[in-house]
Formats: sequence, structure tokens, C-alpha cells
Amino acid sequence: MCQCECQETKSNEALELDKVFAKYEGKKGALIPVLQAAQDIYGYLPAEVLKEISSRLRIPVSKVYGVVTFYAQFHLNPRGRNIIRVCLGTACHVRGGSKIAEAVTKAVGIKDGETTEDLRYTFESVACLGACGLAPVMMVNDDTHGRLTPDKVAALLEEYK
Repeated sequence: MCQCECQETKSNEALELDKVFAKYEGKKGALIPVLQAAQDIYGYLPAEVLKEISSRLRIPVSKVYGVVTFYAQFHLNPRGRNIIRVCLGTACHVRGGSKIAEAVTKAVGIKDGETTEDLRYTFESVACLGACGLAPVMMVNDDTHGRLTPDKVAALLEEYK
């Protein structure tokens, strides 16, 4: 039941978020750690969660939203189970990184910055993955795939269900 003793039951996520608020209650500088924890719980930051964070931390929702939109680590929309990152840095660009990105779009049907409707994939281009010697490079979740060619992309992505 919720704190007001009404008959409404809280979701598991809301109960987890309550624990986060308890941990950071009264602490200065709690906004970013609370946002990070909330995103870990929900997978992204839904609008109602941002309002709850604003209320519980006594910070204007505009400031909460400003922080969320400033930092690339925070996401306002649901993300796929598999995060595809294609490097478009200098080494990858020279070796065909844009062709890898095109192959990803063709294989999964979404463009850079989008998520498939079934939440299987989210596709992001990035400036560097730090694996220039393996260019062109793509990461899927924590797995790095280097020396790619466009014709290898679709089969590789099928491995991630």
C-alpha cells in the first residue's frame, strides 16, 4: 500500500524508487544519483517519475528536466534490450563506418536515435568507441565487433534476441 494508507498498491519499481529516496533523503547533490537509480529501475525516465523526483527532492521539475536533457546518459523514452552503437569517428569513418550504420538501419528498420517498436534494439551513432585499430567498429550492449563489413551486420544482429 502507498504511504497514505489508501488501498492503492505500488509497483515493484515504485517501491524500489522509495528505497532510493530514503537513501538520499536530506542530502545535497542527490539529483543525479537519484536520476541514475531511477533510470536503472525503469530503463528510462518516464515523465511521471521526473515529477515524483521533483516533488520528493523539492526541486522544480524544470530543473530536473534540464539536467536530464543536458546529460547524454539519461533517456526520456524506452530503450531497446540491445543497444547498438556504431562508431563514426575518424578511423571508422575512413574505413566505412557510415556504410555500417546504413546496414544497421536496413537490418533492424530504424534510424540513428530510434528504438524498434518491440523494444528489441536501440540504434545510436557515436563519435568514438576507442577501438580505432578495429575500424569500422560496432558495439551491441557490451560486445565490441570490429573489422566489420556491411554484409556481416544483419547476421551479427540476429544473434541478439
